[in-house]
Amino acid sequence: RFSFAVRAGIYAPMLKILGRITSINVRKVLWAADELGVAYEREEWGLPLRDPNTPEFRALNPNAQVPVIRDGDFVLWESHAIIRYLAEQNGSLIPRDARARAIVEQWLGWQATELNFAWSYAAMALVRKAPGYDDQARIADSLRTWTAKMQILEQRLGETGAYAAGADFTLADIALGLSVHRWFGGVFERPDLPEVRRYYDRVRSRPAATVHFDAATP
Repeated sequence: RFSFAVRAGIYAPMLKILGRITSINVRKVLWAADELGVAYEREEWGLPLRDPNTPEFRALNPNAQVPVIRDGDFVLWESHAIIRYLAEQNGSLIPRDARARAIVEQWLGWQATELNFAWSYAAMALVRKAPGYDDQARIADSLRTWTAKMQILEQRLGETGAYAAGADFTLADIALGLSVHRWFGGVFERPDLPEVRRYYDRVRSRPAATVHFDAATP
């Protein structure tokens, strides 16, 4: 079956987003598309339902990782590349001014490297409860690092009083909003971070966000 969506006054193949909703990176793309008003179809890919480590999927992404998009005959992988592409195509969520854009890119990069790396072991153990993540010393070390990074975000949000890059909601807040959702998704002791808590309430109350902040998908 071939679906169509109206885009810029013409008919174009509907965007396809390949991935599973339990993936935070897939949810970045879904939320971005919803914020931008982009029509799409989601194809289920990812364990346990549909293994991407197949020749069919590797032909799209040799890393066998989700998300992947197919926009007509254009294929793209890596979540931040995808959400940048969608924002550029639709003229929203990313500033045109070079300096303002650089700040958005800075916080997108920080989420992907500093914050994502910090939570990796603790989130698997305490949020996703994955088997094999039971080394208490590694959990404690990951929690300390994760907390330190969240305190950086707390300071930044205190400076802006609104969003990561400033007064306006941007792509950076899609990545960071879902990251904060993960922070609140597990059972462990957290310091009081009032700016982070207010930010969490702010981003998840957006009309396009609510479906992507399910308690079952931290």
